[in-house]
Amino acid sequence: MKKWLGVLFASVLVFALAACGGNNNAADEGGNGKLVKLKVGASNVPHAEILEKAKPILKKKGIDLEIITFQDYILPNKALADKEIDANYFQHIPYLESQMKEHGYQFVNAGGIHIEPIGLYSKKYKSIEELPDGATIIMSNSVADHGRILSMLQEKGLIKLKPGVDKTKATVNDIVENPKHLKFKADVDAGLLPQIYKNGEGDAVLINANYALDAGLDPAKDPIAVESPKNNPYVNIVAVRKGDENRKEIKTLVEVLQSKEIQDFIKEKYHGAVIPAAENNQ
Repeated sequence: MKKWLGVLFASVLVFALAACGGNNNAADEGGNGKLVKLKVGASNVPHAEILEKAKPILKKKGIDLEIITFQDYILPNKALADKEIDANYFQHIPYLESQMKEHGYQFVNAGGIHIEPIGLYSKKYKSIEELPDGATIIMSNSVADHGRILSMLQEKGLIKLKPGVDKTKATVNDIVENPKHLKFKADVDAGLLPQIYKNGEGDAVLINANYALDAGLDPAKDPIAVESPKNNPYVNIVAVRKGDENRKEIKTLVEVLQSKEIQDFIKEKYHGAVIPAAENNQ
């Protein structure tokens, strides 16, 4: 009887140790058997979609990613400042800098992930050459995007900006040549621009790729002009509170988003509408 009980106890002990060891291995690569929760705020498209692709990879590395989606450009930074989320992934560098200056946010760029070339859309004209004299161009009320938009229009030969002006900070007042006498309307929230375009308002509408994608548009094919991605300063980044950039979970998040697997996913899913940051200088 004693011998039988001893065998039974040994069997139970071996099973328990094996089960415990299995749980540790499945939980995360760090072997501590516990997932770390990480809350990241993001725009619906493409940011949240990219994060969803990264989610199972992060889980294997011990991170339980929770994605909080936002519909505008204001709340994700407010939520980060209020410590409601650990990071956000929705904005480009010039916008981050403008928000820190305006609101006093103590944020840090933890790493660049992708670029969304901005596009000029028109229901009335099939090319920028067809735009008439005095055409009305509708663009976002986000001042941080104005320099980007005007630089793109200069790149396409529609206007010319003052020599030496910082292209990321240019305004309509920096236009020195406007041969088509274009008129600019900049009082529309960025999220409403796709609907403005679909309604046929204005002669052309400048739309950020994320909002275009969310509205069912193809930012690579539908615009009559698209911003060049080469040496583009408008890289979309992961932003965190100052000091958190050195957190292991944040470093892992950025490493995964910058990995070949995720960057290839971006190329394959968006077909040029969203471009991996790694290709920015190519």
